[in-house]
Order: sequence, then structure tokens, then C-alpha cells
Amino acid sequence: MYDIEKVRKDFPILGRTVYNRPLVYLDNAATTQKPLCVLDAMREEYLNVNANVHRGVHYLSQQATDLHEAARERVRSFINAKKTEEIVFTRGTTEAINLVALSFCDSQMQQGDEVLVTDMEHHSNIVPWQLQAQRKGIVVKHLPITDKGELCCDNLENYLTEKTRLLSLCHVSNVLGTVNPVEKIIKMAHERGIPVLVDAAQSAPHMPLDVQQMDCDFMAFSGHKMYGPTGIGVLYGKEAWLEKLPPYQGGGEMIDKVTWERTTFERLPFKFEAGTPDYVATHGLATAIDYLCSLGLGNIQAHEQELTRYCMEQLRGIEGIHLYGEAEDKDAVVSFNVGDIHHLDIGTLLDHLGIAVRTGHHCAQPLMVRLGISGTVRASFALYNTCEEIDALVAGIRRVSQMF
Repeated sequence: MYDIEKVRKDFPILGRTVYNRPLVYLDNAATTQKPLCVLDAMREEYLNVNANVHRGVHYLSQQATDLHEAARERVRSFINAKKTEEIVFTRGTTEAINLVALSFCDSQMQQGDEVLVTDMEHHSNIVPWQLQAQRKGIVVKHLPITDKGELCCDNLENYLTEKTRLLSLCHVSNVLGTVNPVEKIIKMAHERGIPVLVDAAQSAPHMPLDVQQMDCDFMAFSGHKMYGPTGIGVLYGKEAWLEKLPPYQGGGEMIDKVTWERTTFERLPFKFEAGTPDYVATHGLATAIDYLCSLGLGNIQAHEQELTRYCMEQLRGIEGIHLYGEAEDKDAVVSFNVGDIHHLDIGTLLDHLGIAVRTGHHCAQPLMVRLGISGTVRASFALYNTCEEIDALVAGIRRVSQMF
């Protein structure tokens, strides 16, 4: 394991106060804080290397291009993709899923074809498909969950029909913390010739990923949830699939040749990267990945699972507590309500104790309907959180509960 106190010093914001109380930051599923090395790397590039990438012949452009493409290789290695051509930079998980939804539906789906998602998806893995349903007449189906917050995998065969063209699901639920058995699910889908997209926004910061072992056809994740900058994300796609799909956007960078009669497109991955990329953010993302790997994804996962177990254990001792998501395989997220106290009231009062949590539907309104609630309080953990911070959370909840 790593030295948690030493690690916390890499994140100066954790030392600040809120309402004259020490900050307890437990909103990491929304975004993580950034270590100094990431901030320093991006500042250094803006100060000394800033120039547009790929097309410039001058020294700064060549340097910036080298850093940008080195970041692509760093991402490839991080998820064990076969080739850098399979790594497409996007603005985040949301854009990556939208890219697949639009390009895949345009080229691979007809009216009446089906895409299967699950009851625990973030809106980013629901709305893009609904837009395609309105635009092209495809059908969006959803796999149900159990009361414990686990997918009904035994029923999966009934939902994968001859009309299913794609299965798209989260690796880890941003509300329940459930870690889905994606390898098993992908194998079942592939036996029927159905490709799979994995939303890894909530798993990339917390556990090792290997797209070749997983055998997913597409994977999406965001930089800002894994200690990197905002506005940068990744779409992984198997080369064969990316070659089949048409471009998502048009403009500079993604073209081979443009005439008034027709346009031909660049090779992978540039076919999907129209316009100037956020090349400073890609360098920041690569630096964040280096930071994660220096601590060890296995170490981070073990630490966060211990925090999750400890938090669940402590919360169960609070009168009126209702916990959502008690899957056997659970990681880094705990959602709850207390009695009939509104989740917004709990979050607001915890904030005045210096404790930052998320309240509401967490961009998962269909899941809230399934749970029969309007929202929850969500505490989510990162590599820098401690059991002492969970103690502060539990004490804060007890105090709020007593006020009501």
C-alpha cells in the first residue's frame, strides 16, 4: 500500500477549509481532485511548448505533437489496447458514447433494430440511444436489476434477440457502486454476434482495465474522474469496428483530401478527431495515468474497497438508514437516505460541516424510478480518502438526523 498522508499532500485542495471546517471531499464519482504533477505538467506545456499539433513543421509544433501522441500511447498501454490507432480522444465519456451511437446507428442499424442497455445506466448511456430512436426508429431495451442492485444476468439471453445490434452498459454503477461482470456479459453477447460498448467512467480510476482480456468492442472513460483535466476523454474501439464506422464530425484534421466533389478521410484514429484537439489536456491525462500507475491500481482498488466496506458498516448503525446497492461486488460508491429526510437537506447540512457529497438523481432517473425514490445522498471515494473522513461523514449524518 501507499502512504496515504504523503499522497494527500499531492492534492493541496484537500488541506483547505469550508465554513471554517476541514474539507472532507466525498464527491469523487462526479470529479476527482488533481495532483500537483498534473497541474505542473499542463502549466509547463502552456509556458514552453504551446503550439497546434500535427500539421506544423516548426519546433514547438513538433514538440507538442510528440507529447500528444505520447499521451495516446500512454492510454493504449493503460488499457492494454493492441494499437494506438484504437485510441480516439474525445471530450469525455459522454461524447465517446454519442460518437458510437451516431456512427454505429448510421452505418449498422435500421428501423426496428435494438440496442440493449441496463436499468442502472447514467443518462449518457440512455439519451444518445433515445435520440437515435427518434431519428432512425431503433428500439432501446433495458436489462432489469435485482433489489440488491445487481444485473439480472440470468435473464440476459431473453433480452439479446435476433434484432439486437449492440449492448451498451456501465462497468460500475455511479449510484449503486455495483461492479458488473462485464467479461461474462461480453462473452454471452459475442456468442450471438453482438458487439459491446463498456462505459468505464466509474471503473478507470479504481481498478486495472484490460480491453483485450475483457474483449469489449468499445470502451469510454473520462479524464476528470481519474485525476486528470476536464474536457478530455477516451473512446477505445477495436480497429475493425472503427474502420467500419463513418466519421462523427467533419472539419480539419480528420480529412485526407477535400475537393468540391468529395472528401476522403484520414486514417485511424484521426478520422474521428475533427478540429484542434485539447493537446494540453491529453498531456495532463497521461500524467494522471502515470500518477495512478505509480501508486498501483491494485493498491488503489484495495484501499477504496476497504473504505466502501467500512462506510457501509458504519452507516448501518444509523437509525432509519436506507442503503442502495448491496451487490457482492461493489466499489467506491455508497448511496443512502435517512428516514424521510430529503436528500437535498442532508447534503446541504453536511456541506456546512465541511463534508462534500452529491445529492439528487445522479443523472440516473430511470434507476431512481426502479428504486422508488426521487434521489439519494451519494458518498464516493478516491485514492486519497481515509477512514477518518468516513467517521466525520457518519458523525455528520447522525447530527443531521437528530436535528430532524
